[in-house]
Parts: sequence; C-alpha cells; structure tokens
Amino acid sequence: MQTVTTIGLDIAKSVFQVHGVDAEGNVLIRRQLKRRYVLAFFEKLPPCLVGIEACATSHHWSRELKARGHNVRLMPPAYVKPYVKRQKNDAADAEAICEAVTRANMRFVETKTPEQQSCLMLHRTRQLFIRQQTSVINAIRAHMAEFGIVAPVGRKGVEQLLDVVADARDRRVPEVARACIAALGAQLRLLKAQILEFDRRILAWHRSNETSRRLDELPGVGPALATALVASVADAKAFKPTMASASLFNPSLVRICCMFLVPSGEAPDGGSRGFSGSTGEPVTGGTVTNSYLGTVLSLSSVGRRFRPAPQFALLSVVRVFGTAGWFI
Repeated sequence: MQTVTTIGLDIAKSVFQVHGVDAEGNVLIRRQLKRRYVLAFFEKLPPCLVGIEACATSHHWSRELKARGHNVRLMPPAYVKPYVKRQKNDAADAEAICEAVTRANMRFVETKTPEQQSCLMLHRTRQLFIRQQTSVINAIRAHMAEFGIVAPVGRKGVEQLLDVVADARDRRVPEVARACIAALGAQLRLLKAQILEFDRRILAWHRSNETSRRLDELPGVGPALATALVASVADAKAFKPTMASASLFNPSLVRICCMFLVPSGEAPDGGSRGFSGSTGEPVTGGTVTNSYLGTVLSLSSVGRRFRPAPQFALLSVVRVFGTAGWFI
C-alpha cells in the first residue's frame, strides 16, 4: 500500500488545500479541507514532511502539526512561487509547496513560539497606536489651520492648539468645531497613554528574557531592538554570522544598509528586496519598506548613540546579527 510521505498544505481562513505524494512522487491526495477538519485529517496520517508557506497563521499550524508528530517546514512565499506550474489557485499552490519543500537548497523559516509572537504583537500594536497618533495630530493641525490658527512643528505646537480650543473665551474657533477638535484632543491623550503603557510592557518583556538582556549589552542596542530581534528570529543558530546571511532574515539590517550604503530600495547584494509585514520574510522585487521594524530602529539606541557617524550604527547592528547565535 502506498504511503504519503510529503504534503503541501495551502492554508487559508476557512478552506485549506492538501496535496500529498508518496516517496516516488506519485500524487495520492489532492483535496480541500474545511478548517475544522484539518487537525483530524493529519491525526490519521503517519508522520510525514509537511510544507507550508510562511504567511499569516502559518506558525500556529506549524506548532499544531508538529505536536501531532509531523515534520513541518515553513518557506517564504517568494521561494515557492517559481514552482507554480499554471495559473494561481489553491490546488496549484499546494502542489508547488509540496514540490518546493523537498528541494535540498530551499531556505526554511523556523517556527516561532507563542511567546515570540506575543512580543511581536506588542511592537505591532504599539506601532498601530503611533500611526493613529500621527493621524490625529495631523487632523488637529489641519482643522485649526482652516480657521487661520497654526502652531510650530513638534509636540508643544499641538499642545498650543489644544490650549486654544480649551479656552472658551477664544472666539476664533466656532463651537461645533471646538467640540470636534476637543474630541480629537481627548483621543490624542488616550493614545499617548497607551503608547507609554506598551513601552512599559516591552521593557518588562525585555527584563524577563535572558537572551534579550544579553543582546542589550551590545553597543548601540536597546530594549526595543533587542526584544524585536529575539521575537523575530526563532533560531539565530540557523544563520551564519555574516552580513549577507543576516540580511536574509532581518529587514532592519537591510533598511540600515539602504539608508547609509546603497541607493534607496536596493539591497546590499545589488538586487531589490522587500519584506512581508506579517512574517518578515524576504520578498524579492519590492523596495525595502517595513514600518514596524523601522519604528523599532527609531526607538532603539541605534542612531542616538551613533548619530554623528551612522556607519558605526550599521557596524553595531551587523555585530548583533553576527554574534546572535553565540548570544542565544
């Protein structure tokens, strides 16, 4: 009787696609599965190699299938795409995943733990609050400018505008507009409080994690960058301590290289590289844009300690990635 040895699993929100082959490459399974039947289906199979694209929810399914005895390998979607033989659909994607996972030169993504994903969620939620804060500040300035009231750039300028709104004796702002801008001011104060709360949560996570504390000992690395690195890299020992290999898994390094060494949008190897916002995996063909890790860099001590000579900040980060395996 033929036995399934390799499975390509195209995950989704509701309907999953499974493509399974035996040791000879003969197709044994090609079917759809509703979400509630996925785990029951894999429980009935003997342990096999399961390939999944590293995308949203992939780390969850990787942990679940590993707990059931399967060997799960996550792959960046950009590295799976060349194996798609025909038009893009779920069946073709699952077949391509099944083919790609067996390649000896394929680069795989380590599965993140729930703790690592929780730390990444701290950073991303904080970044969401920062974007909302910027949006509210811009709205306040734009609305006040409609009545000829402007203020200098910076935090104090926004506070000056809110002071004008709070002064009932100032008749330059109509009552209806005053109520609207006062509501925006209240929202702005709430966002600032939430950002400070998440700063404290990130610092607490940093203090509770030994690896993050050890990375913080490196010059130019603060709690924000250390926690982001620990949460983003599931297993640093899987990477060689070189700048080229570090650029493959950490958008921050490529972002700094593009900022200081090469034209915008070009990677150190001369190509162009972007990164998935959900997984942080390399995606060829795009520009280096990752607002989340870019914000992490701005929060960290990189650029503050070494502002007069940015190249030292680059060397510091390279040192972090080059010695991350030793630290972890």
